[in-house]
Amino acid sequence: MAYNSAEINEFRDIWVFCEQREGKLMNTDFELISEGRKLADERGAKLVGILLGGKGAADIAKELGGYGADKVIVCEDPALEVYTTDAYSDVICNVVMEKKPEVLLIGASNIGRDLGPRVAARLHTGLTADCTHLDIDMDKYVQFLRESSTINVDAVKFKMDDTNLKMTRPAFGGHLMATIICPRFRPCMSTVRPGVMKKAAFDQAKADACEIEMYQAELAQDRLRTKVVEVVKETRKMVDLIGADIVVSVGRGISKDVNKGIELAEQLAEALGGGVVGASRAVTDEGWMTSDHQVGQTGKTVHPRIYVSLGISGAIQHKAGMQDSELIIAVDVNDTAPIFEVADYGIVGDLFEVVPMMIDAVKAAREGK
Repeated sequence: MAYNSAEINEFRDIWVFCEQREGKLMNTDFELISEGRKLADERGAKLVGILLGGKGAADIAKELGGYGADKVIVCEDPALEVYTTDAYSDVICNVVMEKKPEVLLIGASNIGRDLGPRVAARLHTGLTADCTHLDIDMDKYVQFLRESSTINVDAVKFKMDDTNLKMTRPAFGGHLMATIICPRFRPCMSTVRPGVMKKAAFDQAKADACEIEMYQAELAQDRLRTKVVEVVKETRKMVDLIGADIVVSVGRGISKDVNKGIELAEQLAEALGGGVVGASRAVTDEGWMTSDHQVGQTGKTVHPRIYVSLGISGAIQHKAGMQDSELIIAVDVNDTAPIFEVADYGIVGDLFEVVPMMIDAVKAAREGK
């Protein structure tokens, strides 16, 4: 039967595009597979990963089963060893047109942000980019609105039998959250921001039970306009906020001495055990720190063991990116700052006076004094 994205009843199962680089799966793959497992259970569907790579890609596919995948479709070809837009979009579109998944999730990495729109356009379906929350079950979606929005959900009539994927993402620079559905076409496609979905615990029994399907990729050489001659890695070291165990973030409160404020944050992060320094959007907008340090809806979502907020008032956009941290410590001169609503420990005071005392106290505790 010919592919028609409007024949929505022909589409089944939840799919996740699983990105590999140099034969290694990305952490975002495990986050999306974990989230996809929840959606598949809500829909009563199978969860399928799709993995593209060079020879040996199948060797790493079973790991995805450990996080919830029922099956992984593997496409191996020398042209797929390193990502190129032409080859990857060709193969994924061919597989989707043949097997017709209801949902296709892609990590919002540099690769995912390039791949997602091209695939969606060729499949004649919609794409919601940079999502931070996903639901299928309406009861769970309403509960999400109750907990995370100012909407009076009791005054709203919802269509409770709606089984569309509800894709929530920041809009208007993070000042609003929008939920988008694609009711007329399939698959429902979404790129999902790294770090926002929680990775499930690995289960070896599920990994062993995961089905691997080898798919013969048919790559028309005349359609491959790009050839990778050499991969040169960037020399500038990027801060790894998402994988950090300890994050110390600075906000507009450092404005009276920016360099000193950042230096204090670095010293506190080091004293706590080698943490990294993050920043609010205000700090990156001012150019005081680069955008790879930004925490929040329009930056990175983090879940560290310890999160320290220095001079950050706590706008909802920032809190959305860090409120699930295990332990939150906030320092701000304003005792009514919203950051204290999510903090486990709050200190009202000037960070330039408080942080040196925190550093001394941490060092003394580590030295057993």
